[in-house]
Amino acid sequence: MKNVRVNAYQVGLVFKNGVYQRMVTTGNYWFWLNETVYIYDVTKAFTAPIELNMLLADAELANILHVVNVKDNQIALHYKNGLLEQVLTAGRYTFWKSVVQHEFILADISKIEITENINRATLLSKLVAPYVRAYSVEAHEKAVLFADGKYVQVLNSGVYYWWKNNIAIHVGKVDTRQQQIEINGQEILTKDKAALRINGYAQYKVTDIEKALLKNKEYERQLYVSFQLALREYIGMMVFDELLEKKEIIGTFILQAVKANADNLGVEVSGFGIRDIILPGDVKEIMNQVLVAENKAQANSIMRREETASTRSLLNTAKLMEDNQMLFKLKEMEYVEKIADKINSISVNGNGMLIDQLKQIFVPTNKSS
Repeated sequence: MKNVRVNAYQVGLVFKNGVYQRMVTTGNYWFWLNETVYIYDVTKAFTAPIELNMLLADAELANILHVVNVKDNQIALHYKNGLLEQVLTAGRYTFWKSVVQHEFILADISKIEITENINRATLLSKLVAPYVRAYSVEAHEKAVLFADGKYVQVLNSGVYYWWKNNIAIHVGKVDTRQQQIEINGQEILTKDKAALRINGYAQYKVTDIEKALLKNKEYERQLYVSFQLALREYIGMMVFDELLEKKEIIGTFILQAVKANADNLGVEVSGFGIRDIILPGDVKEIMNQVLVAENKAQANSIMRREETASTRSLLNTAKLMEDNQMLFKLKEMEYVEKIADKINSISVNGNGMLIDQLKQIFVPTNKSS
């Protein structure tokens, strides 16, 4: 015979000639030589020495074992004393019921939704993260979820977690903030066949993501074409001069023209404007010539008005001097003074008649009545 001691927190399984007999707990035991005892630490996982179902036929043994069956499409989160210990994949696992508390959460990973009671910290842990996929939708975004090519739901802003499996997931996002389309280099003929190049812009924002992504392909491209066609329609029904006069109201016409189509695209248009109207070289030259001619005509008109005013002033002065000999004499002296200012010296040669003539200029003659 042989003596076997089973200590505290241990369990012994007794086999006779390879056949399971019974379970023994703490104590000293004597066994025949053809009996074998397997001692197990109940604080650790249990690995059955034979087919587990044979052991579980012993109700006493089955009562002190946790048996966890994990299927092919499942994982099990194993918590030990409240802390995540490991992730169990497909298989059968046994743990002793002892001072160590074991808890298990079975999760079906054949679906994408995480419906089990698992918090975010656990999902982000290094043990669980390989089984999880995450997508983030920013505050200014909306998204739609597709699973295996099928529409599932609209996603508002936030972080989403799904099980990682063979189901293909696609998340389509749109920016819900106001955005701008550049409509540049549009070569358009006016009603009077003037070839223009137009650079413009349009402002919009997505209001219905299902229309934008599910019911339409490349909604931004379609919106661009709508603005392009509306711009061509507006330019094509006006002559060049009329276009220049009414270019400020083009936005109202364009927005009204594309509104219905934008609604079908799930988009709200809020603004349109023209940055540049570029003329071809020959038209630009003609416009410059017209501008120069207009400026010349305006300058000539101003000069004519000034000449007329000057002539009228001279005429009025002449009339006054004609009626007043003294005023005429003063004017004459004014001109002589201006001449004298520019002469340093005067040499006079001649008889007394020249002196008398100068006196007549500078000295007024007293006339007796």
